[in-house]
Amino acid sequence: MAISIALIILSGLAADYLFRRAKLPGLVGMLMAGILCGPYLLNLMAPEMLTVSGDFRKIALIVILLRAGFELRRDTLIRVGRPALLMSTIPALFEIGGVMLVAPYWLNISYLEAAVLGSILAAVSPAVVVPLMIDFMDQGRGTKKGLPTLILAASSIDDVFVIVLFTIFLGMVGGEATPVWIKLAEIPVSIVLGIILGFAIGAILYRLFQKYDWRPPKRTLTVLAVSVLLTWLEEQCKGWLPVASLLGVMAIGFIILDKAEPIAHIISQKLKKLWVFAELLLFMLVGAQVNIHVAWEAGLIGTAVIFVGLVFRSIGTYISLAGSRLNWKEKIFCIVAYLPKATVQAAIGAMPLAAGMASGELILAVAVLSILLTAPLGAIGIMILGQRVLEYDAHAIYKFKELRKQLALPHVGERVRRKRFSTVWKIIEEKETWINIPARPDMAHGQVESIPSIEIRFWQEENGATPGTGKTISCQYHQNSPRFQDQWEILYDW
Repeated sequence: MAISIALIILSGLAADYLFRRAKLPGLVGMLMAGILCGPYLLNLMAPEMLTVSGDFRKIALIVILLRAGFELRRDTLIRVGRPALLMSTIPALFEIGGVMLVAPYWLNISYLEAAVLGSILAAVSPAVVVPLMIDFMDQGRGTKKGLPTLILAASSIDDVFVIVLFTIFLGMVGGEATPVWIKLAEIPVSIVLGIILGFAIGAILYRLFQKYDWRPPKRTLTVLAVSVLLTWLEEQCKGWLPVASLLGVMAIGFIILDKAEPIAHIISQKLKKLWVFAELLLFMLVGAQVNIHVAWEAGLIGTAVIFVGLVFRSIGTYISLAGSRLNWKEKIFCIVAYLPKATVQAAIGAMPLAAGMASGELILAVAVLSILLTAPLGAIGIMILGQRVLEYDAHAIYKFKELRKQLALPHVGERVRRKRFSTVWKIIEEKETWINIPARPDMAHGQVESIPSIEIRFWQEENGATPGTGKTISCQYHQNSPRFQDQWEILYDW
């Protein structure tokens, strides 16, 4: 299995590099590399790697959903609440309806089997959508109207909604006696329980981090481990208590950000580094799950069914955004962002076949084909449209992230060494402000330019002393400041 991990890293990095050089999303290259190295083409991965593939993909998905949670701000969520709620249900219902309209005639299956197929196809892929939305948030694009946050929130609930519908339809095919209304009631119950659990866990972690001065990497690993346990809890409760654990994972990040932004920023930065490896695992292993031979069997008819479903989904998305503050270009961006399929289809596409459905193999073929068609095209469309449509906010809070990255600044809680005197200090406070500087040569005389600035307060560590007491110094950093490493060294203590 070690050789398979090495293969995933090298081939994934190479594919990412080549696709980025071609101005395409790197994740598309990883998906394609995974398909190529998977058991259905070159078969370069060890069988045991594919056996644990589900666990690796779950951990990678948790990493990116935690990052998403640490980017969700209360004010932005409130602003996009109504359209996010509508987008979490209406587009999926429209897509299922569209598939049910044509699949019985084109694929020669029953209406109930078409409903099963539609519910598999209707789930948007968080693995594709979430990383791209976080990239836009890091760039400060679409933040004024909260577009990336809208899609993050809606897509997470969309998956919960669709998976519950899938279990209902699959149970009806198998003659399950459970009333439909009980299954439908699981949707709000699982969402509420997931969020409540996430909030409770996030609050407990926040208090632990406040009480005990743990190093940032230890905090990050604790958050990650607890999130994995939350998804395990969902598995244990399945059948008697529905819990949307992935929503809970995002809620953990949200509550920590809301209560302690400096701590949240540090954890988010550590998760960003973990994501470099997790991203390779996620997309390479999702690609390895794709059986292109099965997808080939779906043919043009399967493609036509997927296309009709996407048209209906797009109409549902546009209706969900009616009355919002978005212009028509931004609505088109939301439609495109809601098209990619991958994670859910790879996870549940084979379940009808395993359940003994007569059309199970055909349903699996169409599900696999939907991944091959929509994951790369959707990702490319999101990237291209996002760069052109999403408004760039010059005064967005994400400008501070750019400054922090440019100067390689530390966060509150991190320890640093002053190179000149070899003394160790700890960051105990930071303040993000906008300052005015003289105008650039290309600006009119007398004008000033507003730029982001981060003021950092250092406390010199002394045995037995409380942080903040004793010697402290403050430094202000902006775009014209030297890099932090010129005078300081960040101490990484794992």
